[in-house]
Amino acid sequence: METLTNDDKDQIVEKGISAETIEKQLDQFEEGIPFVNLVAPATYEHGIYKISAENREKYVNIFEEKMDTLCLLKFVPASGAASRMFKAVFKFINEYNPEVETFNAYVNREKAFDMSTFFIGVEKFPFYKEVEESLKEKFPDFEDMSDDYQKYHFVRELLLEDGFNFGTYPKGALPFHRYKTHPSTAFEEHLYEAALYATSNGIAKLHFTITEEHQEKFDSEFEKIEKHVMSKTGVKFDISFSYQKKSTDTIAVDMDNKPFRNDDGTVLFRPGGHGALIENLNDVDADIIFIKNIDNVVVFRYKHTVAEYKKMLSGLLMLIQEKAHGYRKLLDEPLVYSDDIEKIKTFLEEKLSISITPHFKMYKEAYQIEYLKEILDRPIRVCGMVKNEGEPGGGPFWVKDENANISLQIIESAQIDMSSKSQRTILQKSSHFNPVDIVCSVRNYKGEKFDLTKFVDPKQGFITNKTREGRELKALELPGLWNGAMAHWNTIFVEVPLSTFNPVKTVNDLLKPAHQVKLA
Repeated sequence: METLTNDDKDQIVEKGISAETIEKQLDQFEEGIPFVNLVAPATYEHGIYKISAENREKYVNIFEEKMDTLCLLKFVPASGAASRMFKAVFKFINEYNPEVETFNAYVNREKAFDMSTFFIGVEKFPFYKEVEESLKEKFPDFEDMSDDYQKYHFVRELLLEDGFNFGTYPKGALPFHRYKTHPSTAFEEHLYEAALYATSNGIAKLHFTITEEHQEKFDSEFEKIEKHVMSKTGVKFDISFSYQKKSTDTIAVDMDNKPFRNDDGTVLFRPGGHGALIENLNDVDADIIFIKNIDNVVVFRYKHTVAEYKKMLSGLLMLIQEKAHGYRKLLDEPLVYSDDIEKIKTFLEEKLSISITPHFKMYKEAYQIEYLKEILDRPIRVCGMVKNEGEPGGGPFWVKDENANISLQIIESAQIDMSSKSQRTILQKSSHFNPVDIVCSVRNYKGEKFDLTKFVDPKQGFITNKTREGRELKALELPGLWNGAMAHWNTIFVEVPLSTFNPVKTVNDLLKPAHQVKLA
């Protein structure tokens, strides 16, 4: 801490960050963050459940029978900005000039095939009608303009401040789908979806993590759609919001691992990434919490399929939780029989894919009981996994930690040592990827809420190189929400169909069938 001045320490206190936390972060920059040690990909019969149609119906029924007795909550990370969705479109605005070249010349020069796709499908975008009408009001001669000029003005109207300004919107407040009556935002679609599986006694509770600057947009959107969605679903909505906490910001350092200073001499802090949201998740409480990203929604006709699989995951979670809590309660009895210990051990191995230490049988019975208690005293998550059909990114793996414990983890590709042939081979053999389709149980066998911050593996963060004002720096991202932030949860992976995964990473994704409404 000798590198920090008293002013620095005041700045840290103001953010609500402890000196100990800063020390640990500075140590991480010095030591580096180790890559994870992949043992094997999670596959069928080895870490991933494949549920039969019969069992799917059984789990759905279990959930539906009890859902009105439960507190349900849908937790939606929604702070993502739309700017990344429109990356190719912003490039077009900045680099295309209809006075000096045609649109086709630009596409060929820049190999801007995304823009070609954009305009081939432009009339299918949910915002097309409103943008066209606005342009005709602004430019009485719009329809007489050349096709090149029309394209140029269309994207400017769509994204820039003197138009719809969608480039500054949060992704959740953008129109995603076009119904007969109106364009529907991703936020609205989450409400419709929650009505189907996250409703208890006619009330659907949703919690969105957003950036503070976008609060007004979400508030006005809910005010606009609340009555319509309520009348269509028959459900009341209890909506809450939270922001990423300033206390989860991380210190940035220069290339010598010294605190990076702004021009005014203050230390630079940066948001800690989506792993910081474990704090927000820890602040909400429910019997079952669903986690799903803001951009993974579908038009209404596909929602029942999505809901069925969410209910299936929930029913399975409830069965596993009931068994786990029963066994944990049993271990508190004055007398625990060796048969019970063996039964619990088998349950953990077969149902929760826990790799029990090979030394277990050598432990004294009292220590065996403590060992099993420690494993059962954890939150549980059931994670939908989609069969890999060429999607990039991480997924479900068996991972060995520094203490030689092997567990199921969701791993991002950035956590894997790509210079290691054996690690690359394991990655290449992976059969599934992570769509962020998670159902959580966050209470112990007594009904008390776990402190979720106690189950984070701090060694699963990320160090990345960035620049600020032309100067290089190193930034620290906290362990990802469903990665290292949940490293010490009990985890079950279940295959779900690709039809339940329909993210919108680029604007052209809105042209896919799952985002198109077939008008009669």
